[in-house]
Amino acid sequence: MQKKKLNSLGGLVYSTDPNFKLEEDYVEAQETLPPAQQKLRILLDKKQRAGKAVTLVTGFIGVEKHIEELGKKLKTFCGTGGSVKEGEIIVQGDNRDKVLQWLLKNGYSAAKKI
Repeated sequence: MQKKKLNSLGGLVYSTDPNFKLEEDYVEAQETLPPAQQKLRILLDKKQRAGKAVTLVTGFIGVEKHIEELGKKLKTFCGTGGSVKEGEIIVQGDNRDKVLQWLLKNGYSAAKKI
């Protein structure tokens, strides 16, 4: 538990400077673009997945909460599992056509890569 507290301070343990104030890093929240302005790319990926094929949706610009909601809707539509990691939506199986169909129907601009 103690290690987590130290890491959150960036390794700082003690300062002798009486005027020292710990500066917090403020990350600007990136606003989610409207669906028509999103340029999503759909591709099939098998690398580092033990030969299993997954459909990747990349290029989403916005808040983490919104990409997770989109991922959930896509997985539900395709009837498969998957996840959202590092700004990519991962849908199990080769569902490129279904994902493209759903995205276009809901106003997203998407391109399928071979």
